[in-house]
Amino acid sequence: MDTIGVQDFLVVAVLLFSVGFLGVVLRRNLLLVLMSLELMLNAVNVALVAFSRHSANMDGSLFVFFIMTVAAAEVSVGLALLVALYKKRQSVFSEHLTMLKN
Repeated sequence: MDTIGVQDFLVVAVLLFSVGFLGVVLRRNLLLVLMSLELMLNAVNVALVAFSRHSANMDGSLFVFFIMTVAAAEVSVGLALLVALYKKRQSVFSEHLTMLKN
């Protein structure tokens, strides 16, 4: 039976990052853009844990723990901004962001 190596985790990380990047570039809904950014961040986390496991060093896993903590705070701030934007403009699409001065 084959074991799962670092390259397998990196393939998954690259696929997750690619899907997240396409979501950021192609989507206009800001909620989906934030979700795609989180997907990209999780892809980096997968790569960090894979390298940490491969080198038998827990530094990468500890770093991922702190990244996830900061990401939780970032999501709450991002969603609060989206709720405020929706209350003001009745829309969460990125093309309505150009009119935020009024």
